Amino acid sequence: MSKRYPPEVRDKAVRLALERLDEYGSAYAAARAIGPLVDVHHETLRLWIKKALDEAPSSSAPASSGLSTAEREELARLRKEVRDLEQTNEILKLASAFFARELDPRHR
Repeated sequence: MSKRYPPEVRDKAVRLALERLDEYGSAYAAARAIGPLVDVHHETLRLWIKKALDEAPSSSAPASSGLSTAEREELARLRKEVRDLEQTNEILKLASAFFARELDPRHR
């Protein structure tokens, strides 16, 4: 039986997966790790990721010129920390929306 996901859940799940795609190395690995966190089946999320990658124009990040090795490492660490915090916030937003919908007496 198929399950329909609201567009906002799809958008947030894909955004989270794309942000962490470089850490996992593949869309499959990212979907396996992030899917359960956002309550989306991993194969569904993998297909969404693949579609988003096919639709998005490929853009390469500009090189970090003028930074020392220590500064580059700190920048990478801070970017990872920001990604982790953003992912946590997105998961909490999804969870709060889910529970608010479940507790709404008009929902039943």
